[in-house]
Amino acid sequence: MSLRFGYGTNGLTDLRLDDALALLADLGYDGVGLTLDHMHLDPMAPGLADRTRRVARTLERLGLAVTVETGARYVLDPRRKHGPSLLDPDPAGRAARGELLVTAVEVAADLGAYAVHCFSGVTQDGTDPDTAWKRLEEAIAPALEAARAAGVPLAVEPEPGHLVGRLADFHTLRHRLGDPDGLGLTLDLGHCQCLEPASPADCVREAAPWLRHVQIEDMRRGVHEHLPFGEGEMDFPPLLDALDATGYQGLTVVELPRHSHAGPELARTSLDFLRAARAKGVRA
Repeated sequence: MSLRFGYGTNGLTDLRLDDALALLADLGYDGVGLTLDHMHLDPMAPGLADRTRRVARTLERLGLAVTVETGARYVLDPRRKHGPSLLDPDPAGRAARGELLVTAVEVAADLGAYAVHCFSGVTQDGTDPDTAWKRLEEAIAPALEAARAAGVPLAVEPEPGHLVGRLADFHTLRHRLGDPDGLGLTLDLGHCQCLEPASPADCVREAAPWLRHVQIEDMRRGVHEHLPFGEGEMDFPPLLDALDATGYQGLTVVELPRHSHAGPELARTSLDFLRAARAKGVRA
């Protein structure tokens, strides 16, 4: 197998989308993690279908694979980061997030994307765990049905501090939903370093049957901070070997959402780093 590397547009928010895609193609990336946001294929603005078709043509011309990510901070609510979530106390808020995910699935299908990323959200103070899980199950159901119909998996990311915060929580959700078609996993490899009891490589091996999307960056144990490669504690050659051995077919997308100010340079150095780490692992 051969890993394919991408870069997330949430780390290139100072660039127009066309410029960001052209940059990644010129650098030699295999694809892009496209976060739907107000500056990059705004899912809330008019003319989405036409704009999506134009982006699809650009991706095809540049030879870039794509996954659709839904982690934009203020795309639904300009005053609440990542709000409303699938766990929002207000049913209308939960429905709005669910509708965004359905839209993301539709966009992904039109782009030829291989997955749609999402996350659960944070349990609100005063909400008991069973209520939170029931809200998540109900709110995510329409997106799962859309994903099944479109043939584009919905890949839930365990996010530190969220209801689905670890791999074990993903399995809880999967079992509660009856292991439905269309439900997969987004695995952020830095999150494994941050808080999983197993090593990142062991997390990859455990997650392999459900793996639909992968994000990567450097990170330190116990600190949820996405770092450029070489600034954290992760050992990448064996980790990339483990990922390759699973037969994972999608992109491994660099996730540096707080470094957009240096996005073009970090896109270049990140790909150099990953290629070197991959070569080192293969030779070991």
